[in-house]
Amino acid sequence: MAEVGRTGISYPGALLPQGFWAAVEVWLERPQVANKRLCGARLEARWSAALPCAEARGPGTSAGSEQKERGPGPGQGSPGGGPGPRSLSGPEQGTACCELEEAQGQCQQEEAQREAASVPLRDSGHPGHAEGREGDFPAADLDSLWEDFSRSLARGNSEMLAFLTSSGAGSQPEAQRELDVVLRTVIPKTSPHCPLTTPRREIVVQDVLNGTVTFLPLEEDDEGNLKVKMSNVYQIQLSHSKEEWFISVLIFCPERWHSDGIVYPKPTWLGEELLAKLAKWSVENKKTDFKSTLSLISIMKYSKAYQELKEKYKEMVKVWPEVTDPEKFVYEDVAIAAYLLILWEEERAERGLTARQSFVDLGCGNGLLVHILSSEGHPGRGIDVRRRKIWDMYGPQTQLEEDAITPNDKTLFPDVDWLIGNHSDELTPWIPVIAARSSYNCRFFVLPCCFFDFVGRYSRRQSKKTQYREYLDFIKEVGFTCGFHVDEDCLRIPSTKRVCLVGKSRTYPSSREASVDEKRTQYIKSRRGCPVSPPGQELSPSPPWVAAGSAGHCDGQQALDARVGCVARAWAAEHGAGPQAEGPWLPGFHPREKAERVRNCAALPRDFIDQVVLQVANLLLGEKQLNTRSSRNGSLKTWNGGESLSLAEVANELDTETLRRLKRECGGLQTLLRNSHQVFQGLLLTSRRAHLPRPCLKTHPIPQSLPLEADSL
Repeated sequence: MAEVGRTGISYPGALLPQGFWAAVEVWLERPQVANKRLCGARLEARWSAALPCAEARGPGTSAGSEQKERGPGPGQGSPGGGPGPRSLSGPEQGTACCELEEAQGQCQQEEAQREAASVPLRDSGHPGHAEGREGDFPAADLDSLWEDFSRSLARGNSEMLAFLTSSGAGSQPEAQRELDVVLRTVIPKTSPHCPLTTPRREIVVQDVLNGTVTFLPLEEDDEGNLKVKMSNVYQIQLSHSKEEWFISVLIFCPERWHSDGIVYPKPTWLGEELLAKLAKWSVENKKTDFKSTLSLISIMKYSKAYQELKEKYKEMVKVWPEVTDPEKFVYEDVAIAAYLLILWEEERAERGLTARQSFVDLGCGNGLLVHILSSEGHPGRGIDVRRRKIWDMYGPQTQLEEDAITPNDKTLFPDVDWLIGNHSDELTPWIPVIAARSSYNCRFFVLPCCFFDFVGRYSRRQSKKTQYREYLDFIKEVGFTCGFHVDEDCLRIPSTKRVCLVGKSRTYPSSREASVDEKRTQYIKSRRGCPVSPPGQELSPSPPWVAAGSAGHCDGQQALDARVGCVARAWAAEHGAGPQAEGPWLPGFHPREKAERVRNCAALPRDFIDQVVLQVANLLLGEKQLNTRSSRNGSLKTWNGGESLSLAEVANELDTETLRRLKRECGGLQTLLRNSHQVFQGLLLTSRRAHLPRPCLKTHPIPQSLPLEADSL
């Protein structure tokens, strides 16, 4: 046994040992955040067990026949969330890796007198396994694997037993140790440069009482049976001494450690990189409002699909004709396409379908996502208000249309399986509505970015949430009101806005469509506070296929229904009941302009720009600050370096009409001055006033080798 790394945590112990177990969960469920050569991990089973003592009973006598089954004692709650076998399949995999667990990992020593046993003590039932998932491990085989390993420890492998229980060499534990055991599959990234692509299984043994986590790799024997591999065994340990906490990484047998550079890095990496990450995670005390990455699909399938698509479409980076960053947009769309392909593949398997799903991408932008999905066999098309240069490069098999989408009865897609909104801006809240009204079988996928309501920008209503989290909750509320079960997932894309929302199924039977659509209409009205429509325009009625459905009642959020109903009654009292004419679902919606306006001050008249630049330069040169500099011939020259002014001070000196004109540009005065970087230099300063960072942009002329005169500008 060798210690390859040890670090002290200089932080108040209020977060430990709970923070340590939260950090362990991150390494268990999301190892890719530390080891970039991994795609992720999947926890297949979790169960409670116990290690045997060295002095074993006679053959044929097991702990299960002589001792009652029990769960963890008081103060010993397992990191997995309680006793008993727990299945770890489905979307819940990996969702708790960033949340601190309550009252777990308390390092308190207790004297426990239990009878020795040669096989582990197990909770009722068998270890759970991910039923129906790729790479499932039968519970019977898992039982046999753990029992064989436990017998080997009791019959002579005292060194490994001491390593697992953190006992000294030659000493043995006095009683059975209550453990939390996890079966984990580590998934390496699929890459042509990395020959290792096969997932590796390992057993993770967590001893909460002692603060240790031991990783036991598994390997197949000649007969194809899994067994514990005694090499590449390592342990993460939390210890406490003199009011200071320490985290250590130990290797059981350093001379037998084999590093493949992917799943099993070099010991120095464990003792430096991993140890530093664990120490950081242990004291961060951060909670996340978002799901774990790729929680709705198979990580192994996604990794394979992503690498294949990346290799197939990487040439797009070299021929990208747009002004946007090619690497960001190409690889982002490749990742989104890989996610949708696996999502749809698993949906076909669930529904027993063979035909590939059709789609429409609303606000498709550069159209690359449409091109990839179409090239991979899914019939579909993209629609955007503005044509892009790259559209001509895709070929006739990629259907892209230049058109503006205004939500109404004419913009429905009854024959389409999925509607996609990838950074669809003002259409984002409308996509669940359009999908719900297109047909009962239509589903949606949205990746929200900019914050739009049904009409205009989204206004914040809750200060306790981030604007991004609040907007995601709003889109989920729209989806729920439209009758969808809305799932949330986090994509692996190079973007800060990477949470997607998926509506795959409905919360009501098709016979209730008419009543549910009435609630949709009422909810849309409520978002504008009963707006008054222009003359001759009203909110359009439900589409004909919806109106044909039978009336009924849709169960849902009663509070939301009450609020929507109140607004609807106010609308009826103001406008009266009666038939509505066809038109937009909500007056006031405006799609993006077809011609994208240039608003970086570059399109302003040249004489106006020169006027502002000269006026600001004269302001800076007004307070003379003489500087002396040597010229090339050795003589001294004096020049006016000018003063520094804040943007607010500069703006106060400009007339109202100039400020109004600049306000229509993105960034206004600041952008114009930055465009004149050959004259001005901007400095971003911060103030500690009221303990909040306050940006303060200063501008001043750049010192030149020759004197800077105002009349020379």
